[in-house]
Amino acid sequence: MKTVGDVMQHKARLQRERLESEGLSGGEVYSIPPIASVFEAIQMMSDHHVGALPVMIEGKLVGIVSERDYARKVILKDKSSKTTRVSEIMTRDVVSVSTQDRMSDCVDLMTSHHIRHLVVVDQGEVSGMLSLRDLFMEIIDEQSETIDQLEGYIRGGH
Repeated sequence: MKTVGDVMQHKARLQRERLESEGLSGGEVYSIPPIASVFEAIQMMSDHHVGALPVMIEGKLVGIVSERDYARKVILKDKSSKTTRVSEIMTRDVVSVSTQDRMSDCVDLMTSHHIRHLVVVDQGEVSGMLSLRDLFMEIIDEQSETIDQLEGYIRGGH
């Protein structure tokens, strides 16, 4: 079973290819400070095609904010995204993993906590984000490889 590190490397390669085809650079972990407006957070998520951002103060992880937080804690409560601060809606108890963790453990964590994003932390540093979609894509790729190998074996191609 692949690890979070394997998934992050594959994700980074795909992102590099996509950005290069668009003439852009990237690879950094996007984050937002808690004093930023929710509007700024949503704008950043849109600009970078992500569904959640780590909330950080001077490099320290203090929370996570997602599109789901925006929908449930701003829109449904009739608040203004331009005057509401990220700190007012962010999740403070962040579920995180390391690059050594297995994909299956990540799926279990996401399922048990009812979340769609995990922050990847190594040696106290945020090194990336992992979405449920990222994990599903890896699982599908892994199963496709297994199917191809089994078909080859059945046909006698070992």
